[in-house]
Amino acid sequence: MRTANIAVPSPATRSLRLPLLVATFCLLWASAFSVAKLSMADCPPLMVLTARFLLAGVVIFGVAVVSGVRLSLSRRDLLLFAFLGIANQAVFLGLGYAGMRSTSSGLAALVISANPVLTAVLAVAFLNERMTWRKAMGLLLGVGGVGFVVESRMAGGIDHPVGIALLLAALVSLVGGTILYKKFAPSGGGLWVGNGVQSLAAGLATLPFALAFESVGDIVPSWRLAASLAYLALFVSIFAYLLWFYLLNVSGATAASSYHFMMPPLGLLFGWLLLGEQVALTDLIGIVPVALGIYLVTRPMSSPAGK
Repeated sequence: MRTANIAVPSPATRSLRLPLLVATFCLLWASAFSVAKLSMADCPPLMVLTARFLLAGVVIFGVAVVSGVRLSLSRRDLLLFAFLGIANQAVFLGLGYAGMRSTSSGLAALVISANPVLTAVLAVAFLNERMTWRKAMGLLLGVGGVGFVVESRMAGGIDHPVGIALLLAALVSLVGGTILYKKFAPSGGGLWVGNGVQSLAAGLATLPFALAFESVGDIVPSWRLAASLAYLALFVSIFAYLLWFYLLNVSGATAASSYHFMMPPLGLLFGWLLLGEQVALTDLIGIVPVALGIYLVTRPMSSPAGK
């Protein structure tokens, strides 16, 4: 049985299924920031990432073998997925986890939600996507809301500038991987096996840095660490990343990345629920232009009359 290729459903089916997939992706992605901070309470960040990536890769290939998925990719697709694993997982999350050591998980979700702004600009340059006035206004509102919250948190001394800088560098890595995937999309499908390649490549790329800069003796075995690692590997590295690349396949890069504008309120909510992080009034105010930006960027273009 071959299940590696993910078929794109008909427009009618997609219109019903897409909102549910988007909501699931946003919940998983936003919760990952808070769960990651939970895991880092008992384990250094790079070792958390190494374990997460390698566990996800082993599970993916184990399921592939048991279910009969064909373990073959072209050389081009293999190299592409490996590079994506390093850019979209090892570098992006490595910088992000390092940044979260001196910032809140809610702010991390907020900064990464600026993904659509950079993606939209680069998509115009590299993917020939159109930048309409409505999209431009929505993107400006979104980044304005993010910037407002970041500035208020820095002024209040809640989050450290170095941590914010690392989060911004992580954002650049994620956007680069998104554009790379859309421009050089795998020719033969195989997202399941491709995701396994990404996870293993990310784990192997992160491992030497974890061993060089962190100590195994700092790991504190606990149920909290085990549960958070399992969640990050199975639900985020496997399921959420598959959803992300599926959404990139059925949407334009700008439209798919605009879903990240939903991360600020969700990230703040999970930070409050799981970590007891403070949510200020300015955080809630900044969400308003972000929500309006989502609407403007993702609203379908109306067709001319008679067409």
